[in-house]
Amino acid sequence: MASWEDVERIVSALPDTDLKGPRQWTVHGKLFVWERPLRAKDLDELGETAPVEPPVAFRVADEGEKAALLGDDPAVFLTTSHFDGYPIVLARLDLVAVPELEELLQDAWLARAPKRLAQEYLDRTE
Repeated sequence: MASWEDVERIVSALPDTDLKGPRQWTVHGKLFVWERPLRAKDLDELGETAPVEPPVAFRVADEGEKAALLGDDPAVFLTTSHFDGYPIVLARLDLVAVPELEELLQDAWLARAPKRLAQEYLDRTE
């Protein structure tokens, strides 16, 4: 299963990413993946299903993709009311397989990268 070291390794391979704080990565100044400790309200909402370790938060393309991930594996993917209306998903990093994490982080990067940079990256990786 994945770790924060995997996140760092995967993100560092994506063009024009910066570490903006402890476990917070941006592309061209736009946050796309970060550690999101749960707040008291989050813990109340999640109850016994709340993860023990802070989850990884990442951007997705839209609310449809968010809903698909949340419905696909609720043991891994979660959200709270804080993220209602935003294309952001939380995940229990220790339950995500590294290949899936690679795809999630690449998609998060693509959702936030400038279109030209994203297209250049896709052209190089295809």
